[in-house]
Amino acid sequence: MAFSLDKQGISVSEIHRNASPAFLYEAALKFEKGSTISSTGALIAYSGKKTGRSPTDKRVVDEPEVRDDVWWGNVNIKLDPQSFVINRERAIDYLNTRERLYVIDGYAGWDPKFQLKIRVVCARAYHALFMYNMLIRPTKEELATFGEPDYVIFNAGGFPANRHTAGMTSTTSVDLSFARREFVILGTEYAGEMKKGVFTIMNYLMPKQGVLSMHCSATQARDGADSSILFGLSGTGKTTLSADPKRLLIGDDEHCWTDTGIFNIEGGCYAKVIKLSKEQEPDIWNSLQFGAVLENVVYEGTSHLVDYDNTSITENTRGSYILDTIPNAKLPALGSHPKNVIFLTADAFGVLPPVSKLSPAQAMYHYISGYTAKVAGTEVGVKDPEPTFSPCFGGPFLVWHPTKYAEMLAEKLRKHGAQTWLVNTGWSGGSYGTGSRIKLKYTRAIIDAIHSGALASVPTQEDPVFGLAVPTSCPEVPVELLQPRATWADKGAYDEKAKKVAQLFRDNFKKYEAQASAEVRSGGPKG
Repeated sequence: MAFSLDKQGISVSEIHRNASPAFLYEAALKFEKGSTISSTGALIAYSGKKTGRSPTDKRVVDEPEVRDDVWWGNVNIKLDPQSFVINRERAIDYLNTRERLYVIDGYAGWDPKFQLKIRVVCARAYHALFMYNMLIRPTKEELATFGEPDYVIFNAGGFPANRHTAGMTSTTSVDLSFARREFVILGTEYAGEMKKGVFTIMNYLMPKQGVLSMHCSATQARDGADSSILFGLSGTGKTTLSADPKRLLIGDDEHCWTDTGIFNIEGGCYAKVIKLSKEQEPDIWNSLQFGAVLENVVYEGTSHLVDYDNTSITENTRGSYILDTIPNAKLPALGSHPKNVIFLTADAFGVLPPVSKLSPAQAMYHYISGYTAKVAGTEVGVKDPEPTFSPCFGGPFLVWHPTKYAEMLAEKLRKHGAQTWLVNTGWSGGSYGTGSRIKLKYTRAIIDAIHSGALASVPTQEDPVFGLAVPTSCPEVPVELLQPRATWADKGAYDEKAKKVAQLFRDNFKKYEAQASAEVRSGGPKG
């Protein structure tokens, strides 16, 4: 049956709606420069100049319907409705010049009560396959009655924004209009913009319905007895630790917590593949087969073996694959109320304990803080790690003020009796450059002990700087590793560094103090 986008002003004759992965492979290989197939069958594609998100180019349209709700500022930068219309028309004009377009229809949210219908219109087969993986795929019967979508993504990333349009600061623009229910991309072909656009939409709509949207992964016990959620910024291990063969995977990145439990927003996973190995992450490795997308990776020209250690294009190499390829995926991707809530941080300063048991006040404080510290960049002379604070472990995707999400999480924790933990997947024995990364096997053992309940009753010792309750033992983890100061050869250097990081927390939290309760403020570092 013929499919038309006339309502959107698009009149291209060759529109491929919900094409199969095989068709999209063929189209990418034929029409998109650089596309090829890896030795394991994944489609290798390149996003061009932009190999990551462009948060400073993200705009939310200032409309009466949402004006009083949005957390305006550096995360949600205002855009005039007229500028949005100009960018939209620019995108439509570009799409109309293409010989062929691709349309993907899918759902966001596994809970039918809160599910959104999403339509993606794009000019690259790679983008279509990516969103085929990342959205929840309708059945043939559902597609036949899909009707009009709730939101439309116009991906014209191959065409730049006009820098002279009011509100533009570069040739890249990622614009969201809640009133028009449209999302327009110009000047970037990085596929992750579409995925995070959907998440941003859900981050606005779900809290309006009393549902907490979260940047987290989620797993469930194989017997269904409990579920857990793991928050964390990129590089902290959120995807790696949720790919746990001992548990069922609900999802690796985006979830919602309702009055009945949790649900995954997505139909697939988008994993970082830098330094990927079959031994350390077998589920992710085995998922990069036919139908998966490998983004911006380097491969050997004859064998097409991917060199996962090669960062010559970007350190942000990625793999997109459907949930179904994970042997222990839980489908439908719904779970019970979490018993454990885990905050992941990769502390490259090496001062936070590998695991801490948080009080309710500390849980709120650390949720609003959203801390991690990345290793220093390549600039000459820069040796100290770079602290990152991202509220709710997902600052770039929030729409409401962070305290709204924090209050909702606090209410969920109280109502369902979940225990919150802070797990450091970063450095021990010193900062980056002196100490070493905590071994993945130890972090996995900590997560296992949380899930089994073994850590719940272990005696704790209070960290003198951060006030955290640190377990004195954990199965399969060396006792000396649990107390970070004990792992440093230079105790004075540890004390100095710990005080510095504690002050970083305090300085960051000043942005939220006015809206935070006395209880939440008490959850920070001591002193």
